[in-house]
Amino acid sequence: MGKPSDVTTGGSKSTSPDGVSLHTNPGEGYRDRYRDDEDAPQLQADDLPPSYGAAILGPSDDPPPAPPLIEIPYLIEDANTKARYYVDRRLEDPLRLERLIRAEAATPPRPYLRLLGTHTQTTRDSKGKSERNTVTDFDVSVELTPYLYSDAQYRKSWTRLRTVENSERAKRGTVFAGHAPGSGLGAARDIEGGDADAKPTLREWCHRYAASHAGLKCFALRRRMVGFDEAGVVYRLRRLVNDTNYRGNLRVELVVRNEVVECYNECRTSRWRFTVWIWWLVVLSLMFVFTWPYLWLRTKRWEVVVAEWPFSVVADDGSKHYVSISEDQWYNLWARAICKAVLEKRQAMLDQADLRRAEEPEPPLSTGHAGVDGAVGLFRAGINAMNEVNRHLGWGGDC
Repeated sequence: MGKPSDVTTGGSKSTSPDGVSLHTNPGEGYRDRYRDDEDAPQLQADDLPPSYGAAILGPSDDPPPAPPLIEIPYLIEDANTKARYYVDRRLEDPLRLERLIRAEAATPPRPYLRLLGTHTQTTRDSKGKSERNTVTDFDVSVELTPYLYSDAQYRKSWTRLRTVENSERAKRGTVFAGHAPGSGLGAARDIEGGDADAKPTLREWCHRYAASHAGLKCFALRRRMVGFDEAGVVYRLRRLVNDTNYRGNLRVELVVRNEVVECYNECRTSRWRFTVWIWWLVVLSLMFVFTWPYLWLRTKRWEVVVAEWPFSVVADDGSKHYVSISEDQWYNLWARAICKAVLEKRQAMLDQADLRRAEEPEPPLSTGHAGVDGAVGLFRAGINAMNEVNRHLGWGGDC
């Protein structure tokens, strides 16, 4: 029973039936796209895709995924993770469920690289009692969603919708994750002989979900960014911040929002688990000790569908091809803006304006009043001097 939040009313080269390319250009091969160059060029702010604060609209070469026969609003959307939860009797129809899943898979995940720096500050009150508080030095994030599109204006990407392999651990109408029946050593021998059963398609999984008589059941979609060298980028960002002589606690992580879509069967229990006042009642009365294990063990889950949004793909010859830019190009593009935001101790999501400010010198301020202009110039000089001192002597340590 998860904690509810604000309620809102509301390509791959695979040609298998369950590996459907949603946005890839017809006839466009991997060799015609960006390649992994040894010397990644330095990108400028003007080379960026358009801002993603709003939804991307425009024509596409491919027909959009078929919408549900009846528009089904989600019951709730988590304010933090942007996960969507559906509870609707109409989703017991396998055709409507399949169309809803395909429509949701056309929306990308929202990955962010977050840099958080904190330190511990110890204070003493008038009675000499010490108190330790955590102080946030900076909290900077950069979104990676624009780089999942080969042409963001027309929503062209290499995404594909697939079902889990028989050898993959997943929940297939069960409580615990596991392999598909018969996917062990004997199945491997059958594959060599060509007698092994093919994995179920999305339509087959939707029919299995609809045919289940489980009292509580859930069909889930996971959106994932693949082909991104997370470890390499995190290492370079940590080194970038450490080069500023930062001595606090640094955390660099990849955070993914808009990742989960879950469809529950229509019943009172399914709606109660997303009702705010019931959630608080269960928590405050300590009944969660019994209700959460009950819901976890009672709910049969189908976590068998994945929408993969590649950052890069590896071709058959071993070469790596990027949807838009490589990790090196991304770092060369954002490193200066991130470093400047860290030194300024900002807590914000960086955008194109930050890229331009990092590349351009600070414009002179002219108010027409000599005294005001001199004071502002002196203030800027003081800030720059403090940043340089921090670089040499260190900053952000516990105190």
